[in-house]
Amino acid sequence: MDNGSGSYDRYLAGDDSAMGDLVREYKDGLTFFLNSFTNDIFDAEELMEETFFRLAYKKPKYSGKSSFRTWLYAIARNLAIDYLRKRKRTAAVSVDECYDLRSDQDIEKDYLLEERKAIIRRLMQKLKYEYRQVICLIYIEGFSNSETAVIMHKSSRQITNMLYQAKKALRAELEKEGITYAGL
Repeated sequence: MDNGSGSYDRYLAGDDSAMGDLVREYKDGLTFFLNSFTNDIFDAEELMEETFFRLAYKKPKYSGKSSFRTWLYAIARNLAIDYLRKRKRTAAVSVDECYDLRSDQDIEKDYLLEERKAIIRRLMQKLKYEYRQVICLIYIEGFSNSETAVIMHKSSRQITNMLYQAKKALRAELEKEGITYAGL
């Protein structure tokens, strides 16, 4: 797929199966991203569905100024912000509820991995929601700083600074727990 724009163009031209291609390609990543706002996987799934509903029925114009994926995530982000305004809730990342990252390793390694994920999830909840968002977009979803800037309505410089501050805050939380992590 050519990052989704081709499928969206096909859908707009009348090929209903193209929307199915878009949903299959982006639903998991969008759900995970939206969960960083809602802290509820079911609400995140509803927002993901609302994002595709908006594409299917309101048919917003894709201008091509950014990648299709960036544009789609920006739509989802705007829906999540509207949702939070209505619900007046804070957001947090719940990694374990979105993806099952287990492998066929032995039981001890699985246990240690689950423990690490639980610690990171708990510590991520202590960060500001923008910090959780920038970490999710860049490290989990693989967006570039410039794509993340478009999604979060910030400048690339602001994203660079925010990412630095987010990593610093996460490192501080890890250190409070007595954990050192060289990757931060």
